[in-house]
Amino acid sequence: MCEYCGCQAVESIEKLTSEHDTVVNLIGLVRDAHGAGDLTRVAELARRIASVLEPHTEVEEHGLFPALADDFPEKIAALEEEHRVIEAVLAEAEHGTPADPRWPDRLLEALAMLRDHILKEQDGVFPAALAFLSTEQWETVEAVRARVTAPVS
Repeated sequence: MCEYCGCQAVESIEKLTSEHDTVVNLIGLVRDAHGAGDLTRVAELARRIASVLEPHTEVEEHGLFPALADDFPEKIAALEEEHRVIEAVLAEAEHGTPADPRWPDRLLEALAMLRDHILKEQDGVFPAALAFLSTEQWETVEAVRARVTAPVS
């Protein structure tokens, strides 16, 4: 994806971008499984996407976004709302394939939103973070990452 501004030279952004790449690949697999009518696989992939996004969203919402919210309040609020919409649809598959026959189509809509959301972050949020965040704010982002990826004892 984006490589024009140099923001991926920052480890925090590189990790977030790598997670985006993983999610984009999983979205492709969801589309394939949906096209094949394999709803069990669609639900399994939705759970995999959710497992990648859970810590990823924590890093964004408790590290990166607060550091940018004063300068870009409407944009950050919109991104957080998109997180909620996407999480809600993914969560429906938490315990298996949802019985709602409309769920697969709603999932594809949510994943299309997620794909656009990723582009907004990589083309807007990440370059803005590179330009605006202080050393202390980057340390906060890294502290959140360490907290959400720390092994459970």
